[in-house]
Amino acid sequence: MNGAPLGRAARGLPASPVRIVHLGLGGFSRAHQVWATAHASDADDWGVAGFTGRSTALAQRLTAQDGLYTLVTRAADGDRLEVVPSLVEARAGGDVDRLVGLVADPEVQVVTLTVTEAGYHRGDGGADLAHPAVAADVEALRAGRVADLATAPGRLAAGLGARARAGVAPLAVVPCDNLPDNAAVVRDAVTALARAAGDTDLLGWLGGVGWVTTMVDRITPATTDEDVADVRRLGGYDDAAPVVTEPFTEWVLAGSFPGKRPAWESTGARFVDDVAPYERRKLWLLNGGHSLLAYVGGARGHATVADAVADPGCRALLEQWWDEAAPGLTGLPEGDVPAYRTALLDRFTNPRIRHLLAQIVADGSQKLPVRILPTLRAARAEGRVPVAAVTVLGAWVAHLRGHGTPVRDAAADRLRDLAGGPLDRAVPAVLGALDPALADDPEVVAAVRAATTDLLP
Repeated sequence: MNGAPLGRAARGLPASPVRIVHLGLGGFSRAHQVWATAHASDADDWGVAGFTGRSTALAQRLTAQDGLYTLVTRAADGDRLEVVPSLVEARAGGDVDRLVGLVADPEVQVVTLTVTEAGYHRGDGGADLAHPAVAADVEALRAGRVADLATAPGRLAAGLGARARAGVAPLAVVPCDNLPDNAAVVRDAVTALARAAGDTDLLGWLGGVGWVTTMVDRITPATTDEDVADVRRLGGYDDAAPVVTEPFTEWVLAGSFPGKRPAWESTGARFVDDVAPYERRKLWLLNGGHSLLAYVGGARGHATVADAVADPGCRALLEQWWDEAAPGLTGLPEGDVPAYRTALLDRFTNPRIRHLLAQIVADGSQKLPVRILPTLRAARAEGRVPVAAVTVLGAWVAHLRGHGTPVRDAAADRLRDLAGGPLDRAVPAVLGALDPALADDPEVVAAVRAATTDLLP
């Protein structure tokens, strides 16, 4: 039986004025930035207009609900449902005219982004100008054809350019994607497009923009039909676009806001001078731990993070990995790393968050260099071979050889070729694809080969 649909009038939830524009509207942004804005002490002053990537369906579903959606916080002991009111406008990413108009609006003070690392089209000089979509955006910017813009940096450049030419004061750009120094990434991409398009007005104005670096952390699995049914059953209403997330959330920000911003610190966000120590802590302990569980746990037949961490062998190796990585985590408050490890175990063992290993294994060729290799290099500089780090690499080699979860990597075909054949040849070939220095280190090669052998059937 269907329940009542979501709507602002029925729930007495008036829309706040649009003062934040978000690019990349999806599950994570709604579990994180939009939710945090709803919980700020001045939430009534801050409405969010969100633009999807390519999808029109999500925007249509949310628009039919006046932007309202349910956040299902899934703890080990049950679900908590909350209707989040801060998203006041949901638009398809292709509605660039509306995006540009909002970014140029003096009332808008903040632009946030979650477009994934690939969405920035990084390259030498800030952007991959040879990429067809980027090249097309450069031409569209030159010609003023904003409706034709397809990339996030191109669309953002158009909005900022319109704001500059309207004589409106700069705002803050707050990327929330999981990559180091994310503010520099978006700044450099926008600058590269503006330079290539010959937009001298924008180039001179960009120096006043507040480029805010962030570290964000909240596990948000993809929403399923079962989740939609759970909201109907538990809440008694229909929601076509709920989001499921975990109880834990963390947001660390560094940078200037030229204008106003929500009081995010009232929701637990931390404003610091340097985000880098927190980025490393997350990349090495959480993301590195995920990679370990995905490749080793997948090789041992597990399907989810909770399944893998319940395996005593995986759990011991995870703890060993954290011991190996911890000495490099400097610049954090006293007691931060032990507390974070304790919180991670609570999160990883939550059986009601089905975080699939098949999702985590994707693009290991891009993830392992930032998650695992810094700790490996530090140990080798001290003459040690870190057992957990080389085991992750051995498990990745086994993964590429078809053992465990299916391979999903932008370089999958090349990596499978490298990983094929005798291990004496395959291991240095695969390691060399990550870092040629690893292939030239006989102790590392021998340790990874032994780890691979142990994991293969």
